[in-house]
Amino acid sequence: MLQTPTTPEILVGPMLRYVDSCDATVWVEVSAPCLVTIRAGGEEFSEQSWGVHGHHFAVLHLRDLEQGVATPYEVTLDGVSAWPPDPERPSVIRTPRPDDTVRLSFGSCRRGESQTPRSLRTIGADALVALAHQMAHTAREDWPDAMLLLGDQVYADIPSQEITERLAERRRSGGGPQSVRDSAGAGGERDVSEEICDFEEYSWLYHESWRDPDVRWLLSTVPSCMILDDHDLRDDWNSSQSWRREMTAQPWWPDRVKGAFASYFVYQHLGNLSPHELAGNEVYQALRWAGSDTERERILSDFALAADGEVGAAQWSFKRDFGSVRVVMLDVRASRHLDPDDRRVMDADEWEWTRDACLSEDVDHLVIGSSLPAFMLPALHNVEGWSEAVSRDRPDKPLSARLGERIRLAVDLEHWAAFRNSFDDLVGLLTEVASGEHGRPPASILVLGGDVHCSYLGEVDLTSPLAAGSNTRVHQLVMSPFRNPLQKSIRLVNRVSLREPLPTLTRRLSRAVGVREPEVRWRVTDGIWFDNGVMTLVMRGRRATVEVDHAHVEWPARGLGRFLTLVPGLAPDSWGRRRRRGGDSLERKPRQVLRRTLTKELSG
Repeated sequence: MLQTPTTPEILVGPMLRYVDSCDATVWVEVSAPCLVTIRAGGEEFSEQSWGVHGHHFAVLHLRDLEQGVATPYEVTLDGVSAWPPDPERPSVIRTPRPDDTVRLSFGSCRRGESQTPRSLRTIGADALVALAHQMAHTAREDWPDAMLLLGDQVYADIPSQEITERLAERRRSGGGPQSVRDSAGAGGERDVSEEICDFEEYSWLYHESWRDPDVRWLLSTVPSCMILDDHDLRDDWNSSQSWRREMTAQPWWPDRVKGAFASYFVYQHLGNLSPHELAGNEVYQALRWAGSDTERERILSDFALAADGEVGAAQWSFKRDFGSVRVVMLDVRASRHLDPDDRRVMDADEWEWTRDACLSEDVDHLVIGSSLPAFMLPALHNVEGWSEAVSRDRPDKPLSARLGERIRLAVDLEHWAAFRNSFDDLVGLLTEVASGEHGRPPASILVLGGDVHCSYLGEVDLTSPLAAGSNTRVHQLVMSPFRNPLQKSIRLVNRVSLREPLPTLTRRLSRAVGVREPEVRWRVTDGIWFDNGVMTLVMRGRRATVEVDHAHVEWPARGLGRFLTLVPGLAPDSWGRRRRRGGDSLERKPRQVLRRTLTKELSG
């Protein structure tokens, strides 16, 4: 449990999560029960914190904001100023611009380790830190209007060295679920003693990831939309029925589910909801008005178990509108339907919601955010189709099916292409949108993806006669990672998968086991890139462009500092930086910068 200081302080946040023309929500975690107040535009908005598992949270709804302006805000706890820490770097709430420009930055897969010289060398510059540095030197009209975080905001199964040491100490002292401690030595996937499991341990991940001063300021000023992926719970989560059967049989699975979903609901999902949706969310309202922390813990545990085990008990997908741009964020992980005869990345109810979200509004641009790319690198797409066809789970599973399942788990063959029914449904939906069958077609459909630890742009051609003559441009845009580079051996696999003859050979392989041709063609036009980075969509009217930026460290002594980290015992833990509660000092941290790789027009 956290040590509670005498005077409340902000532990995580404030995080600006939702903004429209006159309303906003701000999420915050504080160190003790208190009254949280935000002062903005001459008004005050207050909310009493509520507690669960020894942590204390508040979500504040700000109303009647001035349209088209940037409004600085400050946070007080029980009347004492707590934010911003630096008056020269205020946090602001920017309601939509007076023109029709919308800027959306996006990416996925971010390890939250501290910015030590050694970590900067091994896992590279942090794209979110670099984006914050860039914003400090650019006009506000060039800032993102929102950040779309496409999964793996935390890594529960691969914690940092610092958190691994904390886990070991907690296990030695008898902390954490008994089922987790008992798994030590079980071997393979059954041993989770060195992984994150309960709400308290998940809170360590969020503190590590979001307490860096640059990241705190960024997330306090740019609204954020978040969706989950496998590492928010565990690698390969819901990849197949056989995987789920094995994992749910483990004694620790209920504890892991309660920790993962309860923390995701509190730390990530609440901020995805509009004020109206928050008011109607039964779980959130029950938490706010529960009579005790114990009751809240029961509410969250019951909800988490239901979310994992009952169809329709939770919906993580959501949508946001930014003027004439609609963003639809899809859960393609927790809502999967894993019946071997009808595998789908989301169940029927969630898919019907997705169709309605994409078809119910006339917009200039439809942005679909999925943690997993829909249109993969060609050879990998074909191999995933082959894998699904040969790996079908059944009692008399032949050797080929067992081999296919092993390959699927070993190299993560569980994207849209490995759920062919859902892939075809998505292609059909894109065709409906582009055809204008349900209203004026958008200028572009932009399908965003992450997860794969490389980035690229792809052009998509819908080949159904329904889309013939459509002027709607369809693109796949993949940005991964923010900060978690791919190992070099797998980089080679990705590069080779683009080059003939491998796409042709794997296509023949998939056709040989009955995988049919889809009503779509696509090609990678730009990339692939492997550096940490961020992409930004810029939409003005019916024109759309994408800016591709990659993050770099400006090492001291003209780069000599990087080589010093290779010498054992020579590199210090920091380059003369001051450690302080809440992260590294802003003025001493090695500078991380974004460098433009590409600007490309997508429609217009």
